[in-house]
Amino acid sequence: MPKISVIIPALNEEKYIKYPLEGLQKQSFRDFEIIVVDGESTDRTAAIARKYAKVITKKSGISLARNIGAKAAKGKLLVFLDADTKPSRYLLESYNRAFDGDIIAATGPILPLEKSKLGISLGYKFVSKIFVRFTILIGMPSIVGSNFAIDKRIFDKVHGFNEKLETYEDWDLSERIRRYGKIKYVFGALVYASTRRVVAWGVSGYFMYHVSNMIRYHLFKKPKDAY
Repeated sequence: MPKISVIIPALNEEKYIKYPLEGLQKQSFRDFEIIVVDGESTDRTAAIARKYAKVITKKSGISLARNIGAKAAKGKLLVFLDADTKPSRYLLESYNRAFDGDIIAATGPILPLEKSKLGISLGYKFVSKIFVRFTILIGMPSIVGSNFAIDKRIFDKVHGFNEKLETYEDWDLSERIRRYGKIKYVFGALVYASTRRVVAWGVSGYFMYHVSNMIRYHLFKKPKDAY
C-alpha cells in the first residue's frame, strides 16, 4: 500500500498535465501513487495521464473530482495538486516528514511556473509565503487547493470537500478541519503554478475576484460558481 496518494483533478489540460506528472516521476520520495480524475476532457488529457497514473474519468466539478480521487486513494496521506502545477523534487519527501504529533494537514509555497513580471512574482510570494502562513499562525488557516496534504482519516471524518462549492472549496475545508489538530506550513513543499489566469485577467482583476469571493463566502456562504 503506498504511503502517499497524489490526487490531480483535470479537465482539458493537455498542455499542462505533463508538468505535475513528469515532476512526480522525479520525486526523491518514491512510496506514492498518482490518481488523475479527468472530468471527461475532450482533448488528450486522459491519454497523456494514463502513461503515468491511474485515471478515473467522470464528469465532475473540482470538489467532486478531488473527493472521487480521495475515495480511490490507498495512501494514508493525501496530497492534492492542480493539473497546471509542477512539484519540486522534494515535495513529497517534505510532506512525509511534516506529519508527526498532532499535525493533520500541511501546505507549502506556490510560485510562478512561467517567467513572470515582478508584480506577479511578488504577488505569489506574498500570498503563499506571507498571507497563508499568517492565517495558519492565527488559527484561521486558508490552505490553497493546488498544494496541500492531509491525513486521510481527517479528510474522511469531515467528508472531504463540500461538493456544492466550485470555488473557495479549499478554504472551506481549511475551516472544517482546524478543530482536529494542527496545520503546518512546510517551506520544502514547493510547487510552481501556471500564471495563465493572472495574465489573462490582469493582476487587479485576479485580485478583485478573490477578494470579492472571500467576502461572499464569509458573509453569505455563497462563493462564486465558476473559476
